[in-house]
Amino acid sequence: KVSKTLSVSLCLCYSFSIYYGSIIFVLLTIYLSTCNTILGTQRSKLIVAFQAPCNISHPLNAQRLISAFETAINKVNTDPSYLHYYKLEYVYDDCSCDAKKSLQAFINQVQKENISALFGPVCSEAAEVTGLLASQWNIPMFGFAGQTTKLSNSFFYDTYINLVSPVYLIGEVLHKTLQYFGWKYVGLFGSSYDAFTWGETEELWTSIENQLKFNITITAKVRYNTKNQSLHEEKLNYISSVARIIVLICNPLDARSILLQAKELGMTKGPYVFFVLQQFEVSKTWNHENIRILDAYQSVFLIALRSYREYKNYSDFMKELHDNPNCFIYCIFFQLNSYAAYLHDAVLLYASTVKEMSEDKKDFLDGRALINTLKGYNRTPLYGITGPVHIDELGERKMDYSVYDLQESGNSTNFIPVLNFDTYRRTLSPTAEINYIGWSNGEIPKDKPICGFHNEHCKIQATSECDVYLHLILLLIKLYLFQMRELRHENLVVFYGICPEVPNICIVMHYCKKGSLKDVLLHSAIELDWIFKISFAYDIVNGMFFIHNSPLKSHGNLKPTNCLVDSRMQIKLCDFGLWELKYRRKSRIITEEEMNYADLYWTAPELLRMEEYPFHGTQKGDVYSFAIIMRELIYNHEDGPFQDQNRSAEEIIKIIKDPKSSVPLRPSLSVDKCNRKITELLKACWDESPEKRPTFSEIKTALRDASPDGHFSILDNMVNKLEKYANHLEEVVEARTTLLLVEKKKTETLLSAMLPSFIGEQLVAGRSVEPESFESVSIFFSDIVGFTKLCSFSSPLQVVTLLNDLYSLFDNIIQIYDVYKVETIGDAYMVTSGLPIPNGAKHVEEIATMSLHFLSAIISFKIRHLPNEKLRVRIGIHTGPVVAGVVGITRPRYCLFGDTVNTASRMESTSLPLQIHVSNTTANALQRIGGYNLQERGTIRIKFSRSGIPNPQAMAHYWLWPTWN
Repeated sequence: KVSKTLSVSLCLCYSFSIYYGSIIFVLLTIYLSTCNTILGTQRSKLIVAFQAPCNISHPLNAQRLISAFETAINKVNTDPSYLHYYKLEYVYDDCSCDAKKSLQAFINQVQKENISALFGPVCSEAAEVTGLLASQWNIPMFGFAGQTTKLSNSFFYDTYINLVSPVYLIGEVLHKTLQYFGWKYVGLFGSSYDAFTWGETEELWTSIENQLKFNITITAKVRYNTKNQSLHEEKLNYISSVARIIVLICNPLDARSILLQAKELGMTKGPYVFFVLQQFEVSKTWNHENIRILDAYQSVFLIALRSYREYKNYSDFMKELHDNPNCFIYCIFFQLNSYAAYLHDAVLLYASTVKEMSEDKKDFLDGRALINTLKGYNRTPLYGITGPVHIDELGERKMDYSVYDLQESGNSTNFIPVLNFDTYRRTLSPTAEINYIGWSNGEIPKDKPICGFHNEHCKIQATSECDVYLHLILLLIKLYLFQMRELRHENLVVFYGICPEVPNICIVMHYCKKGSLKDVLLHSAIELDWIFKISFAYDIVNGMFFIHNSPLKSHGNLKPTNCLVDSRMQIKLCDFGLWELKYRRKSRIITEEEMNYADLYWTAPELLRMEEYPFHGTQKGDVYSFAIIMRELIYNHEDGPFQDQNRSAEEIIKIIKDPKSSVPLRPSLSVDKCNRKITELLKACWDESPEKRPTFSEIKTALRDASPDGHFSILDNMVNKLEKYANHLEEVVEARTTLLLVEKKKTETLLSAMLPSFIGEQLVAGRSVEPESFESVSIFFSDIVGFTKLCSFSSPLQVVTLLNDLYSLFDNIIQIYDVYKVETIGDAYMVTSGLPIPNGAKHVEEIATMSLHFLSAIISFKIRHLPNEKLRVRIGIHTGPVVAGVVGITRPRYCLFGDTVNTASRMESTSLPLQIHVSNTTANALQRIGGYNLQERGTIRIKFSRSGIPNPQAMAHYWLWPTWN
């Protein structure tokens, strides 16, 4: 179609006429005359549309793409294996990466040219807007230049397909590569939002951050205008101080300038590794023009698609592009764009799908059906220039990636894949060339320095023997504190650490609110029965058994004041370990001047006989201490374990230390207070000979045997019940709190569905909502034609189901538009735009476009219980001023008041089935905007009221027609 190619050629001529004016027009004339000699064909025409910017400064301009597009169309038209009965022709429009221009161009292409498919637009914002209308009009739309989050939503863009692999796969390949080399710390470095980079830089940043947030620490994120090369040095100096593994997120040209600057700073030969993310295949061999930047890429990994230059038809394809007349003019000055191959394959994919549907007697003009046909791995793939074209069930093309390294091969230097990523299996596998990576120093670089980026791990420098000694002491203290913090047992007080700051030097431990065992025995208001006493003893034994099997080996200071009681009446031992830190020495010296002899009641005789006994004591000494504590538990006397001795504490200790008889002095025992087994256990524990004393494991067994029922399971059950009850209470509180939050969220969600969000917030806060006037809004009314008759042969449940299906359809549609659903009454549906948040003059086109959307949706709507019946609605629209406010206290409602509401209702009631009836005011506003198909209905009288008095007036009315009508 000569006229369609002419628009691209004229666009091209305009770009070059300044320098090559005369030769351009001569060549163009030759080309046009050649096109006129093309013989016609009897095959039916299928017209497709192509949108790309004409501006040659844009990297995705039409001049770089048109030859691939025309080559694909010529291939389809000349090769009978694609289309037998159809011939492809195309129309082109310069959308200038402007969403509004792209939308207008698409409307014209559909209305005037009756296109069957759209290729483009290449810019994401334009594609997002145009894609919604393409979905509404059921026209397939093929993308070939990157993907965005919005376009990947197949619910709204159900006629859209993209031949470029989604951006998130690059992030996944990067994540797996970092894991493969064992790198956990990385820095992100690159450009801010730039619409000219592939896949949108913002989308790539988001993808990388989402992929790396698990198992990878991002030490820095540096974003700036990477096109400003004067900023490279400053930004690289910063990133080099906080990261060794650096990911460049920018276009390839900016990445090259960054790497050249990194080379000047000495970052490309050393501990640094750079990743360059590239959407397309890499150039495999560096020619003589690239020699100067070889050094800059020595420490670089490129993540890119598995090269499709290896396919046998690629060289033929490039020759075809250069032989194309449009390319003849342009390729003298510029290189072809890598996206051209994807555009070429998109055309072939469309043609092959049309053929497949034609052979299966399916309607290939049904855009949704066509898109669904080409999805799925079970379908035989198209083998295009970019390799096999597989579109999965989600509408995404999954292509394999490689991680490339620059390696020498003979007399050339090539980018060689060292890791291959299988997209289908989500696996990363090395190649043989991974062994030839030129690592600096011959080993994989570390992701951070040994001493940390700020030397935080190597702060002390050993400059003398004293410094070395001090350093070792500090390391030992740190190790000791770490060892203490790791001691965790239910019968030990939790140690948190130490506070070395003056004047608050202290040891920080868990607080036990009931005090020590001595406090409980002396001041408890409740008489402790035997079960509680055995429970306390059992807790002490459990704690001591753990200590004796820990690196500490012994307690050394076991006594009632060091047995703390928590809120659950459970014993927790404290004051073990950290002896040198607390007392600044390892041994305790007993001197008569300073000695508190009553404090030695729990010290074993063999330790008392030492001039200096160690603070950590001995395991057998701990057993002696336990026996004295157990005796106190049994007798519970405020004067201590020797309360029946008529001697002073000093005399008692001296007798124990130096016994004068064969029977050593010990606390008295009575069979009235405890049973025989407990008595025998205590005597064994405080035996004069340490070797004869039992271990805590044996004591634990003896306590079980000495329990009142002959077994300790009663106490175990009681303790377990207490613990379970406490845990259950915590779980109940947490569950109730969660339920409260869920119910609060439900209430807020329900309120936001009933009222505008900011009004709901005011009501929840207890503030009144004042009525508000709006100068201009648009109001939509619709109802079902023949609803009463329909109800007459439907059950109430079927009527409710019908209305729910219809209103659910409408509710899904209005989410796309800037509108507010006011209410539904029976079969009436009321929507407005321009309130509660004003949107300028936009409300008219929002309501009008939404009405057209409703009309197209109702045509395909199915009534469940009457599948052969077609549902018809009347629609009316009016524009004007209203007053809005919240009325009522019980079930408050957001209501609209004014003649505009009444007139909009009259527009609906005087409308016709499947028609959109608009007032003169609305029609004038739409005509000012443009792009809407309006037809004057004529003048009819509409009854509305002013001040409550009916007042019929004649008004000019219009029909709003769909553009596809």
